[in-house]
Amino acid sequence: MKIVVLGLWHLGSVTAACCAKHFDVIGLDFDAGNIAKLRLGKAPLFEPGLDDLIAAGLASGRLHFTDEPTTACAEANILWVAHDTPVDDEDRADIDFVLRQVRRCVPALPPGALVLLSSQLPVGTCRQLEKEFGPQGYRFACSPENLRLGKAIEIFTKADRIIAGYRDDRAKTQLTELFAPFTSQVVWMRSESAEMTKHAINSFLAVSITFMNEVARICEATGADAKEVERGLKTESRIGPKAYLSPGGAFAGGTLARDVVTVTNLGRSLGEDLDVFPAIKRSNDSHRQWALKKLRKLFSGQTNRKIALLGLTYKPGTDTLRRSSAVELATALAASGFSVSAFDPSFPALPPELAFIRFERSAAEALDGADAVVLCTEWPDFRTLDWPRLAARLRRPFVVDASRFLEKSIAATPGIQLITVGSPL
Repeated sequence: MKIVVLGLWHLGSVTAACCAKHFDVIGLDFDAGNIAKLRLGKAPLFEPGLDDLIAAGLASGRLHFTDEPTTACAEANILWVAHDTPVDDEDRADIDFVLRQVRRCVPALPPGALVLLSSQLPVGTCRQLEKEFGPQGYRFACSPENLRLGKAIEIFTKADRIIAGYRDDRAKTQLTELFAPFTSQVVWMRSESAEMTKHAINSFLAVSITFMNEVARICEATGADAKEVERGLKTESRIGPKAYLSPGGAFAGGTLARDVVTVTNLGRSLGEDLDVFPAIKRSNDSHRQWALKKLRKLFSGQTNRKIALLGLTYKPGTDTLRRSSAVELATALAASGFSVSAFDPSFPALPPELAFIRFERSAAEALDGADAVVLCTEWPDFRTLDWPRLAARLRRPFVVDASRFLEKSIAATPGIQLITVGSPL
């Protein structure tokens, strides 16, 4: 089986590298600079193990990269569309960007080739493309992406299950062969159901987060402890221990919000007056201000206060700053008159607009003389820091940690006041 993976950022580079262990793969992207890096075995962003996996694929001769669609697609059995769908600052997905890339490639495919959509696209996209290209013999299927930054390779290669939407038996046979090395659990359904399943999963996770954070804000004002409430919820048999219910920060990065906004807009276009979906985004947007509000209240009327941020990246295990809640907080703190220092183990390159952040080479340097510390990115390294020594470098003993990630690490450090979402303290 010959596979072309279209779109080589996070989703696509992981997909191409993992598939090259089992199939002949051509990675296709129209960014010539990105292709040049990939040909040298360098992924476009940090993902643990990805550079090594790309290098292994190149060395085996099963993995190639190009920016030329005609050459790439000429003998392909499957075109796997794996673009990370762009979103704007309002979490609206740029669907047209992905469709333009698809339309550049499909005419170069052999008649009867299968186009597999894994990019986050609205329900109905498969049918739309079938109407456009079906008369020429091209077929379409959907398998929504399910990766997470920092754990992408493990999740791809050891999938607990794969959602697959298809229209014809030939597509099912091809997808069965494609997915066989990665899981024995494929959940088969029609294409529209697979597309909608992705919207539903992300929106359900999003509503769970916002629900618990609203409960937590009431806990803070009434003396209840949201972590104790969480235990009460998860011991309820109708909810269960794996429920996505834990007080903490707002969801960020665009992945969950993209589907919430997509379904909200889809409902509007269909004349369906949805209530729950629009409320998810409103609630989450409000909760994004939690740490800023706490700090403003803590230092009300005081000036020249230094806030140290532990972590700047969107998530641990990556070096990307795009849609990072830490960057958003740093910008808001600076606008409110605070000085901001930061440390992140990935040592991300700060763009010029973030020059106001004093980026230090160690956590100790970032915390030196700080009036408060905010845990922004949950890097495991931060749990193993020498907290008694670090506490001595603080001017004030406040540690703001929305999800209580550091709670056990600093429990034995006297004098530190931990400020968390849902805590009555």
